[in-house]
Amino acid sequence: MAKKKTLPVIELKGLTKKYGMGDAEQTVLDEIDLQIEKGEFITIMGPSGCGKTTLLNILGLLDRANEGEYFLDGKSVEKMSSSRHARIRSQQIGFVFQSFNLINRLSVIENVALPLAYKGMSRVRRLKQASDSLKNFHLSEREYYMPWQLSGGQMQRVAIARALVNNPSIVLADEPTGNLDSKSSHIIMEELSDIHKRGNTIIMVTHNPDLTTYASRVIHMLDGQIASDTKTPIELVKTAPKVSLASRRPKTTRQTKKSKTKAKKK
Repeated sequence: MAKKKTLPVIELKGLTKKYGMGDAEQTVLDEIDLQIEKGEFITIMGPSGCGKTTLLNILGLLDRANEGEYFLDGKSVEKMSSSRHARIRSQQIGFVFQSFNLINRLSVIENVALPLAYKGMSRVRRLKQASDSLKNFHLSEREYYMPWQLSGGQMQRVAIARALVNNPSIVLADEPTGNLDSKSSHIIMEELSDIHKRGNTIIMVTHNPDLTTYASRVIHMLDGQIASDTKTPIELVKTAPKVSLASRRPKTTRQTKKSKTKAKKK
């Protein structure tokens, strides 16, 4: 019996996006054809203005194309209503942005719980689910901190916890390490790699060529088109050893005092 062919999770046919009118019209995406299979980790690279973020916004149903077709799980999104798009965003797609987009007047746990409010979930259930999501990123002790009390790396981990609180199958990340130092970037990429290993499809825009080592596929864009599309051999995909984030945290003053007391007793 022939094996049934599975549909790609995302398929684009002749996708075109234009801005402006008349002489000021600019083509940002020029007849993009693309297929993305379930469970891929894709990085999209290219110079500024090549259409990377516009493509990501269309994939995340934050924007619409002018021409062409976009199929999500085999269904045309162009034929769906705006309310249907909103439901898909809240249930199937998680977003991670470079600027974190945390709300400063809300605590960490309230920020993570926010997407659940749109599902009509009770406050108690929202906070419980948000707390569980934060545990996965070793941020339980920061639940009632305010965003401005966190480091850049911690804020991005909160943003990822928020993106995953709905258990989405697709994670879209736009320059998720762009505002971080190299150590924090490495931690975030380990987390995204771990999410990918759980079966999530990840599509990440980046300017950093070093981060492509985590991807199973690398797409380069130029002038609104796909210039190259390369699959990475599985043995070359970076699989950095998973290290507990707790081991990376600096010791608190209390911990340091305990260590000194033990040393004196010896």
